[in-house]
Amino acid sequence: MLLFILGIVILVVGYFVYGKIVDKLFGVDESMETPATRLEDGIDFVPMSWPRIFLIQLLNIAGLGPIYGAIQGALFGPAAFLWIALGSVFAGGVHDYFSGMLSLRHDGKSISEITGIYLGEGARKVMRVFSVILLILVGTVFMTGPADLMASIKLFGLGNANVWLAIVLAYYFLATILPVDKVIGKIYPLFGIALLTMALGIGSVILIKGYQLPAFTMKSLHPAGLPLWAFLFTTIACGAISGFHATQSPMMARCMTNEKYGRRIFYGSMIAEGIIAMIWAAAGMVFYNGIPGLSEALGNGGPGAVVNTISNTLLGPIGGLLAMLGVIACPITSGDTAFRSARLTIADAIDYDQEPIKKRLALALPLFLIGFGLTRIDFNIIWRYFAWANQTLAMIVLWTAGAYLAKNKKVHWLATLPATFMTAVSCTYILQAPEGFRLSTSIAYPVGVIVAVAALAWFIVKSSQKSVERA
Repeated sequence: MLLFILGIVILVVGYFVYGKIVDKLFGVDESMETPATRLEDGIDFVPMSWPRIFLIQLLNIAGLGPIYGAIQGALFGPAAFLWIALGSVFAGGVHDYFSGMLSLRHDGKSISEITGIYLGEGARKVMRVFSVILLILVGTVFMTGPADLMASIKLFGLGNANVWLAIVLAYYFLATILPVDKVIGKIYPLFGIALLTMALGIGSVILIKGYQLPAFTMKSLHPAGLPLWAFLFTTIACGAISGFHATQSPMMARCMTNEKYGRRIFYGSMIAEGIIAMIWAAAGMVFYNGIPGLSEALGNGGPGAVVNTISNTLLGPIGGLLAMLGVIACPITSGDTAFRSARLTIADAIDYDQEPIKKRLALALPLFLIGFGLTRIDFNIIWRYFAWANQTLAMIVLWTAGAYLAKNKKVHWLATLPATFMTAVSCTYILQAPEGFRLSTSIAYPVGVIVAVAALAWFIVKSSQKSVERA
């Protein structure tokens, strides 16, 4: 258990040490009026306390990612712990912090608009399309998944998946168009506390009962023979770094009352998610007496069944209730904010006022019609590209953060080093993945590294040219 404990320590120390470095380098201005008060509209710009925003942000970015992703990532072995700990501190935390704080500095704008400000109009246009498609996919999957699950267990006696789909869709619609403090602001903090309680309870029992982890190795232990590079880094996204987070942070930037809360809300929620992922990765490795047992359990019932079994066994009836909240409420509370974020992204792109409800309906209705239409077809092939698209989005956001730092004559390496790493991950993955080009590692690995180094060189040259022009 030493590596697991070390990972937790890295995450906690990272928040207090590296998080402060990130905060200082950004340049927090506590005297600056935030969009929540300057642009308050009672709909999307609504002042809220930082603890409430933290819990909402945690649930927005988490969903099932740090649970399902961590459990599936556990198949790679103890190397997953290093990726979760180091990825959260040096990549995910930086990514989430800058996506939120840059939005805060620019009137709560969506990440596509922020990217355009620092990387140019071409990047803005690509990100607008890219992020909206990704958000609709997330919202649709987190619509159908919980509906099917609730039908399968006949929750409240209802076993019809279409009825549950209609109920989830109705809730999503309300959460998308109503003021952020009326639905999201009231129920999300409660579910956020439940998510943390479930994870901390599982982690405590694992330590108390003295479960033993597999011996540490940097080799992949995946039963299917998947290599660590770059599959581990796309399997565990939420819990280390995820581009989806950048689409959620601007919603909370519109509710902050002071810049000083940025580290607690954005960097802090990423660290909290990393801790949750660390716990579930450990649970996956030890509960079934090793990775072969976990692989068999995943093959028999999927990650949902694994979560349910672990929770009920280790935490009893309380664990069963928390597991139910986890596998049903968590995806729903990411799906609704995915559609809300899509509405805001489109509104920002076309400069469309969202205070009148008829204008919110004008954007929300087409989004839900598309989402509902996608539930009627099998789009598993499209969804397989989500892992790559998600990390590619994270890569772009990190380059955006680097551009902000370079523009303000600050040390850009804090953002550009993880950006270079994620460029290599994204490129390598799509070159070798089954849904990609299916190239051998002998080709994918060096090409991925070359592309990443070239991207860094291009960034440095462009930054230097802009510095000379400003001088």
